[in-house]
Amino acid sequence: MSSVPDKRQTAPVLVGVDTGGTFTDLVLWRGDRLRHCKVLSTPHDPSEAIVQGMEQLGVRGHDLLMVHGTTVATNAVLEGKGAQVAYVTSRGFADVLALGRQQRSEVYALEQPARPAPVAARHCLEISTRAAHDGSLLACASDAELAQLAASISALEVDAVAVNLLYAWLCPEEEQRLARVLPESLFVSLASEVLPEIREYERGIATWLNASVGPVMSRYLRRLQDALPEAAISVLRSAGTTVAAAQAARHGVSLLLSGPAGGIAAAQLLAEVTGRARMLTLDMGGTSTDVALLNGSIPLTQDSHIAGWPLTVSSVDIHTIGAGGGSIARVDEGGMLLVGPESAGADPGPACYGRGGEAVTVTDANLVLGRLPADTLLGGYMPLDQSAALAAMTRLGEQLGMNAMQAAEGVLRVANEHMARALRVMSVERGHDPRAYDLVCFGGAGGLHACELAELMGMQRIVLPALAGVLSAHGMLASQPGRERVRAILRTLPELDDGLLEREFRTLEQESLGELGAEGIEPKRVTHRRALELRYVGQSATLVLPAEALAGIAEAFHQAHEQATGHRLAREIELVNLRVSSRSPAPLTRLERHQPEAAGAPQEVHVPQLREAVPVFSRQALAPEQSVLGPALVLDSAATVWVASGWLATVDSWGNLRLTPEAACEDS
Repeated sequence: MSSVPDKRQTAPVLVGVDTGGTFTDLVLWRGDRLRHCKVLSTPHDPSEAIVQGMEQLGVRGHDLLMVHGTTVATNAVLEGKGAQVAYVTSRGFADVLALGRQQRSEVYALEQPARPAPVAARHCLEISTRAAHDGSLLACASDAELAQLAASISALEVDAVAVNLLYAWLCPEEEQRLARVLPESLFVSLASEVLPEIREYERGIATWLNASVGPVMSRYLRRLQDALPEAAISVLRSAGTTVAAAQAARHGVSLLLSGPAGGIAAAQLLAEVTGRARMLTLDMGGTSTDVALLNGSIPLTQDSHIAGWPLTVSSVDIHTIGAGGGSIARVDEGGMLLVGPESAGADPGPACYGRGGEAVTVTDANLVLGRLPADTLLGGYMPLDQSAALAAMTRLGEQLGMNAMQAAEGVLRVANEHMARALRVMSVERGHDPRAYDLVCFGGAGGLHACELAELMGMQRIVLPALAGVLSAHGMLASQPGRERVRAILRTLPELDDGLLEREFRTLEQESLGELGAEGIEPKRVTHRRALELRYVGQSATLVLPAEALAGIAEAFHQAHEQATGHRLAREIELVNLRVSSRSPAPLTRLERHQPEAAGAPQEVHVPQLREAVPVFSRQALAPEQSVLGPALVLDSAATVWVASGWLATVDSWGNLRLTPEAACEDS
């Protein structure tokens, strides 16, 4: 799949970048020409791989827009390498982050695993400022108290400050007043800006995460901009929208799920163009696999987690597992075969990379079984070492009491079960029948596992997009500049009127227009989507409904609650939050028709455990409506597709491969 930029509204040179744990993918649009490449990631400094990829693509010039999906903030949290943070709150609430919620990570364990508090006790400070539930001030810190607080923070030698005063979302002026007395060298994160909602624990965690990753992102984006001074850089946010790099670091918490959102944006564009709205997507890269379910729009949630911490900012609803091409296979003490979540990464990588790594991985298994031909150039440039992969798989097989081929098959079966479980989490466990959806597989390794996964799920329609190996990078350019805004209300429906809601919604929309305007986006190009977050009085859980006149919202909520839970209650309904999603058109808005290259006779390779040779097709040479009957291999420079026995792959008008069981085709 490739997209065509709207030349009237975007720069002529566009670059999408997806930084993964193993590979960094780049997609370039120059005029009407599309190019892409993969380079090994450089975890110590991800900007090095980006610069290397730009050089490989020959990109230079001042009329350049880059949209970047980054894992820098994510890795800082997962590895505990964020900035040192001081946490400031109202007197009596310094222990909120340490206490957390009474939620058990292991429900039936008598002793719960201990985990350190996010902020050390000596870094948790209190001031006398405290607001009531209606926003009125019960106590207010004096100037002298604030000056003493600033001195105490300076003595702690921290890099950032997270401020989370009680009910600050009702009186943000007090947090802003505190911020003004802090040293300018500190990164300051205010809860009233990060997450102006109820629930002081979740709000505090979001504010702390924002303070923790803010300095890290600031340094990284400054380094990237210095390396590419000619580029206008935007960063993909967790909600699937983009933000200019100059603003991104201030909102680091909204970048924690940046990378996976790009593939969902590309899948959504594919759904809009082809008319196949129902998609169960699987993005299998080198380190992890991301699964999402699309029903006509990009799914968002306010209930994500990262490293065990609640992430209540708007994020694309994705389930991620540690299963990828680089997932390490090993035998545990009981003799059981395990695959993942540990990954061999990019350096030295799997055994088959030939860089000195000895870990046996899913990629090694595919190579040993012939699903990756021995002469494959990974990423279009890196040869694979089949003998090293076979030696590593032989060692694994000896531990399991089987030969290398049997061990490789076992590795793939275990990896496939992990991914099938993730697909069930996002479909069956949420009440969706996967058989009613297209299984859309992408990422460098997705096409190697699609047929087996569809069989495990009972699905009969597979879509393998064109450019599947770099689809997340491609999706960066299909992502819309935008913002998510929330305003807490906490009033029952009888206490509200349409005029109040209209004023509050307009305020949120103007805030978004101000930030988007700073990126050069005209207000007339921005559309807004309004929503109400509601619950029955006394409930904790909420439901989000499209905003409409108050006269009809009560019945709409009753119906939504009954559909979600099976019942409705005779209680008053409370409006918890107003939400506004603001969007501007993406740089890429449509797909390019597939233009096949000249085709020669398909080559053939020997696949172990199959009697006859398997044909190998060049994906670029397949013509629209041409079909390939499995077993077969379909190759391009960024990904490999294994068409299993009993499956028929057909090329559509945009170069996507659509797979269906051969028996289903005969029946029709």
